[in-house]
Amino acid sequence: QVQLVEAGGGLVQPGGSLRLSCAASGSIFSIHTIGWYRPAPGKQRELGARITSGGSTNYADSVKGRFTISRDNAKNTVYLQMNSLKPEDTAVYYCNAVPLAIATVRGWGQGTQVTVSS
Repeated sequence: QVQLVEAGGGLVQPGGSLRLSCAASGSIFSIHTIGWYRPAPGKQRELGARITSGGSTNYADSVKGRFTISRDNAKNTVYLQMNSLKPEDTAVYYCNAVPLAIATVRGWGQGTQVTVSS
């Protein structure tokens, strides 16, 4: 199956920005919908943003207006532009298929750590 590798995390001050990348080992069209997940209280992982093979996007209320998900089909890469970061955005971010049940079967990568702190 196509493997997904996350990168781009780091330490940023509140209000700052980061761009995460999710590089696929093969064609990203083999996965209909790709999303960015992060751990959340009371949940295994929370889906923050998702994008379909056709380019339709959807966001969780917690990130709407601050995060933008996009894809570069030529590079087989999905991105997450994160602006106006808040301390509560601190987490390990994972990209994987949507819905969560499919992601769980596929397995998780290493993720990329985002830390928002002054």
